[in-house]
Order: sequence, then C-alpha cells, then structure tokens
Amino acid sequence: MSAGRALTRAQKVVLSAAFVPMLATGGAGGVGTFSNIKGAYGSGTALGAVAAGEGATAVLALVLLGLTMLGQASPAVVRIGLWLLPAAAAVMAAMAADGTGRTVIYAVTPMGMCVAAEGMAFLARRIVVHTDGRDAEAEHRAATVIRSLAYHRARAGNHPDEKIRARSERTSWRLARRIGTGDAALGTSLLDVQRERVTDGADAALADMFTAPVTPDRHAVTAPVTTALAAAPEPRSSSSAETAESEAVTAARDGEDTQVSSAESEAEVTTVRAPVTPVTLEEVAAVTGVPTPRPAEALSDEQLVVVLRHLRYSADPPLSYRQAVTAFRDAGFVGGEQRVRKAWGVLMSQEESTS
Repeated sequence: MSAGRALTRAQKVVLSAAFVPMLATGGAGGVGTFSNIKGAYGSGTALGAVAAGEGATAVLALVLLGLTMLGQASPAVVRIGLWLLPAAAAVMAAMAADGTGRTVIYAVTPMGMCVAAEGMAFLARRIVVHTDGRDAEAEHRAATVIRSLAYHRARAGNHPDEKIRARSERTSWRLARRIGTGDAALGTSLLDVQRERVTDGADAALADMFTAPVTPDRHAVTAPVTTALAAAPEPRSSSSAETAESEAVTAARDGEDTQVSSAESEAEVTTVRAPVTPVTLEEVAAVTGVPTPRPAEALSDEQLVVVLRHLRYSADPPLSYRQAVTAFRDAGFVGGEQRVRKAWGVLMSQEESTS
C-alpha cells in the first residue's frame, strides 16, 4: 500500500466539523429515547433503557473508534453490538408507544446513536488509512478469506469423503470471488503493472520505427549457416557417355522396380557435405568469453548483448528490436527494459563499427 500522508490544516478543520453533527445525532437519539420511555414508565426506567441502549452503544463506539485510531481491526462482537443494542432500545421504545405513528417514531429514535457510531468509526478509519498508508480492516478481511480458501482447497483435494470434497470445492470458488474486494492497494498495483506494460510496448514500437536499418557484417557476427548444397557433378566428356550411363542405370533396376545406384552415383553421394548445424547460444557465449546465459537468471550487460546477438541472427533476415525483445521474453530471459535497450544499442554500435 502507498505510504501515508499527513493531514493538511484544511482537512483537519473539515473532518473535525464532520464529527460534530455525528455526536449531536447520537446525543439527540439518547435524549429522545429517554423522553419517550419516561412518559410511559417513569424516569428510572427511561434512564435504564437509555443506559442499556444508547449508553452501551456509545461505549462500543468509543472502543471501535480507539481501535481504528490505533490501526487495529475491530472484533466482530463490537460491530454486531453497535446494531443489536440500538435495535433492542428501539423495541423497548416501540412497546411504550400508543398508536402506529408513535410506535414508528419511538422505534426509529434509538437508531440515531447507531448511525453516529458507525459514521465516526468509518471516518476515523479513513483518516488512519490516509495517514498510516494501511487499512487494518481490509487486511483482516483479506487474511480471513485467504485462510479459509487454503483450508477448503486442502480439504477439497485430500479429504476421504467425496461429498465433503465437493462442498469444499464449491466453497473455494465462492471464496475466490471475495479475494481483493475493497483492497485499494491491489487495484493500484494492477494499474501500475498495466501502465508499465503499455509503456514498454510503446517504447519498443517507437524504437523499431526510428532505428536506422544496419547491414550486418556476416564475417564479424556469428550467424546460423544454411544447409550446404550438394556438390555439382563432374562434367561429362561427351553426350554418348551420358547416354551410356543412363542406359546402365535403367538396366540396373531390381525386381521391385527399385533403382540401384551405380558406382559413379555412389561416389557422387559421398562427396555431398553434411548440413551445418546452427550456432548455439553456448558457442556464441564461448567465443565472446562470457558465461552461458540462462533463462530466468540475472544477466550481465555482456550476456545481454550475447543473447540479443544470438536471437537477432537466428532468422534470415535478422530480427528487428521489437522482434528480438519478443523472442527474448518468450525464451524466458529476464532483464529490465532500459538494460535491454542499452545492450541493443551496444550491439548496433558493434555492427556499425565492423561494417
């Protein structure tokens, strides 16, 4: 998650002013509940009802506010109590009312304390996230989901009961939908990754467009050698000799109509050279005098040049920068975009100096 930031003076003033109506709403809810129940049951009963409803809710609200300001996740019992206690006070107030209208008003009045407590806790949580750079509640929820997902995946794969395995499999998919929900840091990280990919793609495209073509020196740069052609047969002395040889070959067919090579043909076949294998990366590295580059390993600047040279001349015509970088990534080699571009510039400079 991003680093925290200090609140400006204007932010402090606005946030402090936002707490005032929340406190006023909670206090008004408690006064209203006391007045409603006092008319039906007396002051003592009304005071006890307010203490059990709004008073207990205020205590839980202070606990929630304190934990939030300390950057800690609040227990589930605290969040549940913030709603159950005002609900109980609402039921008590509704039973003391006469008529439908009064019942609705009496039942809604204690909920002011609940809304005030939740509002103050939520605002305090956002202040902590802004100043500390971390959201304890989101981290707690994410950790709970990951633990449950790990348990159900293990049970889905190894439990002896087939029905339990099926239930855990379905539960795992439901939990997978909740991963990352409400995690602002995850969304920011994904956007950063996407921006980097778009930047790299645009950088490669522009480099391919504006890089001047260079004719490489085939003698200076090691390149794959194409398959050698067959040696040309020796010239015949005369057309009569060619006719005699053709008749001899035709007569030398066996019973299955398979042509049998003559002695002269066998001599010609033996003169054909075997295909020359392409130059490997190990050979290029050995000639350059650097260790053989390996995929998924950190490469030095010299090794990057060796890999790009090998990839560039692995095809005819040689690969462009964008094609070479694509082959570089597909082969599993690692290296930052700036280092790869620098190595490509070194390679181009070597080709220009050699030519």
